[in-house]
Amino acid sequence: MALTATAKAQWQLHFCVLLWGFTAILGKLISLPALALVWWRMLVVVLCLACVPRVWRALRAVPRRLLGIYAVIGVLVSLHWLTFYGAIKLANASVAVTCLALAPAFLAVVEPWIARRPFDVRELLLGVAVLPGVALVVGGVPAGMMLGIGVGALSALLVSFFIAMNKRYAGDSDSLMVTALELGTGVLLLPLLAPLFDGGLGALLQPPQGRDAVLLMVLSLGCTLLPFTLSLVALRQLSAFSAQLAVNLEPLYSIVLAALLLGEQRELGLAFYAGVAVVLAAVFLHPLIARRPELVAPDALAGDAGR
Repeated sequence: MALTATAKAQWQLHFCVLLWGFTAILGKLISLPALALVWWRMLVVVLCLACVPRVWRALRAVPRRLLGIYAVIGVLVSLHWLTFYGAIKLANASVAVTCLALAPAFLAVVEPWIARRPFDVRELLLGVAVLPGVALVVGGVPAGMMLGIGVGALSALLVSFFIAMNKRYAGDSDSLMVTALELGTGVLLLPLLAPLFDGGLGALLQPPQGRDAVLLMVLSLGCTLLPFTLSLVALRQLSAFSAQLAVNLEPLYSIVLAALLLGEQRELGLAFYAGVAVVLAAVFLHPLIARRPELVAPDALAGDAGR
């Protein structure tokens, strides 16, 4: 039986979310430090987008004020990815994606401030609901992973700012151009941060070799550009409610994949997984308390979901 357009879009979006779920796994498997991993990932994506004429046409039409705003968002994206992969290196993939699931709670506070709208008490309750889960997560990880939890929580805070600003400023612009400009800003920014990290600029600019090079291409093309492109098509057929439910599955996919492929369940206690259940339950409440079930803006949510 042929699938309806909506059913096809749902399967397509779930496939994209599964690919995004692999980003944390690849971040653990790639031996590059977080700074080099993020810089090379951004560079590969930007070089690919630079080959698309549509990107250059859209770039010429963007007002200078928006160029500056997109550059600021690009700084947030860079720091978010840097802290996300830093959390993976300092702890593991399961811990990093669980921390990232805190983003909707941060967003409940950040988005009204950036969008200049009143705070919604229902959304603020989401932030309160995740706190018991966070306490369980902290109690269920080894002491050596505590720094990773802190860095992961910072990553979630940064992505909440990124999401809120993208929703406010990027909705009417070409999505590929916005992505190229934001990640291009990161390509320019991260070398400036290199002296703060071991190895400095030389370690950052050393091309990945062998297995790392292959996995990095999979991360950049298979888990970044491919799902981004597919999701833009799928999201046009879905409501914000159904799309957000699908995207919220990403941490769950990553945790299951981390257990199957990396055996991370051996590093974590029962309290961690109990905390994950509480956090994810709160996250799944987010679309239920959303104000309007309208069709989602594809450019905004596709950019938000990408890891």
